Amino acid sequence: MAVRNKFKVALLAFLVSASLTGCGLDGDDGAQGETGAQGPQGEQGEPGSDGTDGEDGSNGNDASIGIAMDVVGRAFLGNLTAAEIVQYHAETSTIYATNGETNSIAVIPAQSVSTTVMTDPINTTTLTPTFVNLPADINGVTLGSLTSIAVRGDLMAVAVPADVKTDNGYILFYNGLNSSAPAFLDSVEVGALPDMVTFTPDGGKVLVANEGEPSSDYTVDPVGSVSVINILANGEPEETGTTVGFTGFNDQQAALVAQGMMFPNPSGRTINGVEIATTVAQDLEPEYITATNELAYVSLQENNGLAIVNLEDLTVDVVGLGTKSWAGLNIDVQEDGAVSFGQYTGLYGVYQPDTIANFSWKGATFIVTANEGDAREYFFDVADEAACTDAGGVDYDEDDGCLAYTDEVKLKNLTAAANSELAMLQANGEADDLRVTTAMGDADGDGEYEAAYTYGARSFTIWDQNGLVVFDSGDDFERITASIHGAQFNNGDDENEGDSRSENKGPEPEALTVGQVGDRTYAFIGTERMGGIFVYDVTNPYDAKFVEYVINRNLTEGLGATDIIGDLAPESLVFVSAEDSPSDVPLLLVGSEVSGTVTVWQINQL
Repeated sequence: MAVRNKFKVALLAFLVSASLTGCGLDGDDGAQGETGAQGPQGEQGEPGSDGTDGEDGSNGNDASIGIAMDVVGRAFLGNLTAAEIVQYHAETSTIYATNGETNSIAVIPAQSVSTTVMTDPINTTTLTPTFVNLPADINGVTLGSLTSIAVRGDLMAVAVPADVKTDNGYILFYNGLNSSAPAFLDSVEVGALPDMVTFTPDGGKVLVANEGEPSSDYTVDPVGSVSVINILANGEPEETGTTVGFTGFNDQQAALVAQGMMFPNPSGRTINGVEIATTVAQDLEPEYITATNELAYVSLQENNGLAIVNLEDLTVDVVGLGTKSWAGLNIDVQEDGAVSFGQYTGLYGVYQPDTIANFSWKGATFIVTANEGDAREYFFDVADEAACTDAGGVDYDEDDGCLAYTDEVKLKNLTAAANSELAMLQANGEADDLRVTTAMGDADGDGEYEAAYTYGARSFTIWDQNGLVVFDSGDDFERITASIHGAQFNNGDDENEGDSRSENKGPEPEALTVGQVGDRTYAFIGTERMGGIFVYDVTNPYDAKFVEYVINRNLTEGLGATDIIGDLAPESLVFVSAEDSPSDVPLLLVGSEVSGTVTVWQINQL
């Protein structure tokens, strides 16, 4: 086990065919310059020589200037709060999507998807799902609702927690995808609350992020972990997987904090009669995995870190992601019904990525993160406010119940150290109601804060193999949506109320994927609250550029999720290459949880 400020180069060296040292930062050769000018006329040779006329210059190719996107297919899963995770089966042109409300998997035939653009994609659908219902129990264990699916060849892996989320969950395996008839094959027990599942690129392993969240009253807190399940030559999973944990870091919390991680737990408090003592292994909660065949990169969202698992020897490393200053960037921290940008010294963003992906440039791996941010908040049921106080709760709400613990407060409620950046920020008053964490900013632990740290970075980031920021989209997401939507920007994900999320993570980038169109590599980032999708050209990660923004939502003020207002809360994105697309044109599949819709965007290269 190791803690480090940067990725351990030795751990990753075998992935890199050539060191970046000595490599230029130029992107791939442009394939499409303007038409070449005619070559000059060659000089006539002297008498007796064999000089000839010069040849004409050759024609160049047309340059790609970006992409445009249109909706060419859409399905509704039958209820809201569905379509959280989508996957694509290329051999049969079939989309699979989760439906946690009915605990089923939608099977959406997409062979009919063509290049015909939908005329009314907000109000209509063109694709019809059928459903595979999941079992209610496995080996006598009652199951909860599925959280994630992954597809590879003829096999589908389904992550399902136990009904008691602090107990071990299961990965359910289905085969028969090649004949469009998924059938239950086997189950493998994994860690507590398996929240995300994926295959390695070669299909040889299934990787599971076991979040290990505490019980709602925080009195039971399982460890977070990553499960590794080998897929055998016959296409079936091994009977048992291997669990990779973080107990080796239990004595390294101070070192992890020093490199920008956080541990937002109630250690030292008494809740419901129980004194809480949380270890590092309990507090680390794996959220999402992206992998090469040799390494798994795991986002530790609430902790603002990344774990790197060597899939050969199952050793693990952890790196902190640090913070981002809002002093020189625009951010709206006021829900006043208007675009109210400011730049604030003493205010920092904690990246806290949800979805992550990876791509290669010049033989090196780069990690891409959607910096959503997330607070911890746990409730338990009590009869009234007095009972909440007796149980050690920090707040009581008639709708939510007793708040057992949260690390979230409004900025104005932090106690500022004298003459600190936070004191000046509070004197300004504009950021008073911004949600910030109590887990950072009090360096000496005296209860007085020197600065404020807000959830997420309202951006996406590209990181190199050394843990360094190569590119961050800065304040693009808010500035672009404010320019397009005006005061309707920073909307919520279940009703239309402009500027209703500015004090709480803004547009909230969550879903992310990377794909290649022509000879260019693009990152696609979905904003959970606003619902729009940003596209960046990341072909050269050191020269990333914004190229497109699309949204399929009616933003008429006052409409809610039960009205027909389009796609709400994109939770997952899947890129489909032209080679795998039923229309021979690249596609982006979007699963929108709140609206329960799966939308197919066509990607046209300009």
